[in-house]
Order: sequence, then structure tokens, then C-alpha cells
Amino acid sequence: MRATVAGLSPRLISALLWGAVGVLAFLVLVQGYALVVEPLVSITQSAFIALFVGGVTAGSAYVLEYRIATWSARRVMDETKPQDGDDKSKS
Repeated sequence: MRATVAGLSPRLISALLWGAVGVLAFLVLVQGYALVVEPLVSITQSAFIALFVGGVTAGSAYVLEYRIATWSARRVMDETKPQDGDDKSKS
């Protein structure tokens, strides 16, 4: 049985955390741009855009996380399998 937090699956929690990373990363970039050049958007606009970016990030993470993990596991298995002709003891 898998542990859940507040009834949410680990996959959903992971996606929500990636969404939070997306929100914060966008806000940091907007703040950095405002400090170096000039404010690009207002605080309210940046908050709405950050929520949109976080939603897209969370959705992408939820959809792609399983596929990337499967692809990575398959790649590792292919790399660790002995290949034909890779026999180190040549007789």
C-alpha cells in the first residue's frame, strides 16, 4: 500500500511540487529582470502569469514523469545488458 498525504498520490504531490518550482522560478526571473532593466509587468500580472506557468509545469510533470522514468529504466537496462560480440574472453 502506498502512503498518501492528504489523500493525494505521490505522483500528484510530485507534480504539484514541480508546479511550485515553476511558479517560483518565473517570479525570480521577473524580479531579476525588474532589478536589472525595468519592471516588465505589474505585480498582479506577474502573479497570474506565474500561476499559469505553474499549472503548465505541474501538468507537464504529471503527464511526462511516468514516461521519462520508464524510458530511463529501459535505457539503463539496455546499457547493462551484455551486447553480442562484447565477450572479453576471446578464445
